Amino acid sequence: MDYQALTLVIRNDVAVITLNRPDVMNALNTQMRAEITHAVKAAEAEARVIILTGAGKSFCSGQDLGDSGSAASLDLERTLRDEYVPMLKAIFDCRVPTISAVNGPAAGAGANLALAADVVIASEDAYFVQAFTRIGLIPDAGGTYWLPRQMGAAKAMGAALFADKITAQQASDWGMIYETAPSAAFLEHVQGRAAQLAQGPTVAYRQLKKAIRGSFENSLDEQLALEAKLQGRCGQTRDFQEGVVAFLEKRKAVYEGR
Repeated sequence: MDYQALTLVIRNDVAVITLNRPDVMNALNTQMRAEITHAVKAAEAEARVIILTGAGKSFCSGQDLGDSGSAASLDLERTLRDEYVPMLKAIFDCRVPTISAVNGPAAGAGANLALAADVVIASEDAYFVQAFTRIGLIPDAGGTYWLPRQMGAAKAMGAALFADKITAQQASDWGMIYETAPSAAFLEHVQGRAAQLAQGPTVAYRQLKKAIRGSFENSLDEQLALEAKLQGRCGQTRDFQEGVVAFLEKRKAVYEGR
């Protein structure tokens, strides 16, 4: 696919999807949402980890409110159902680990797009804002799902009601994201994290995501049963065999991702 609103580069099993509308702070329009959906699905077939980031000084400023001409002509329910849901599900259901590299401001749907990834790493000068109530809306793009699970109900409610700017450090301290990194070494840090995952046991990572997500809905007995089932799958992989042999031989394991 000839992408117009983003770039996709795959190298050394790492796919980097860069939102590329810096003139509008990488705001999400119909084309970009379709391209993100396509790029994630294309990347997971070739890479072992996916990075999502933004061009320029911003990660993503959220919905492009000028995309449909006027706010009055914007069918929000249809847009969310037909355009956002496929995009967010492509990221959430991705078969390989995903990293949001938040290089700058992430606002509205852009903030929640970032939270759809498995791991969120933010530059120390980045920030997040649930800007929806500023224009008479509620958080969407998965915000009402991810925020309470990651920050807790109290922080999520305050972030949504007040639409306060949340610094990268606050987001990390509150459990909203995984970590921050110095802006000067941000790209190098994210690439190092991605390389670690790209060289890891990909099948185990896939089962790990299922196990952690299942824990929110399962009883203890159900979760223990799920762990056993998923661990059984891991135990049948070549990577498990390699991991055990490498441990016994006191060397670094060389994983194939299968």
